[in-house]
Amino acid sequence: MEKHIGDNENEIWDVYDKSRTLTGKKHIRSIPLEAGEYHLVVHICIYNSKGEILIQKRQPWKKGWPGMWDLSAAGSAVTGDDSRTAAIREVKEELGIDLDLTNENVQFTIEFSCGFDDYWIIKRDIETKELSLQYEEVEQAKWVSKEEFIEMINNGDAIPYTFIDRIFDCCK
Repeated sequence: MEKHIGDNENEIWDVYDKSRTLTGKKHIRSIPLEAGEYHLVVHICIYNSKGEILIQKRQPWKKGWPGMWDLSAAGSAVTGDDSRTAAIREVKEELGIDLDLTNENVQFTIEFSCGFDDYWIIKRDIETKELSLQYEEVEQAKWVSKEEFIEMINNGDAIPYTFIDRIFDCCK
């Protein structure tokens, strides 16, 4: 399979401890983290005034969930990023949207085996024709209702987020 820019195995992350304190260590993405080391991931969920969520379809060559529909944007924080900076960068890279998150906050965080996954819930009316999709990572994007997204999950077309109700409840 051809390697694409979106599969940046040399990306460098800051390392956190279990309490989400920076350790001062750096980590190369392609190497597994050691026990007790964590990294930061962000997910950005963009909703419109109709209560629909903007979702993106991952390119078929992406590692992890290739060709699946996903939330609006997501990715790992790189060295020097805090959650807000990573969220702004990921949305810009993947969708071409300049987001001002000055008055926004992380809605919730899910701790996983080697990191912290921050969820940003943003309300914006954006025309899909205004998006500039990152070819390396994103095949297409569209707005869907909660019911449509759940149906896509149930049909195996979207990443099976088990807490999708929580994500939609945050946009109210």
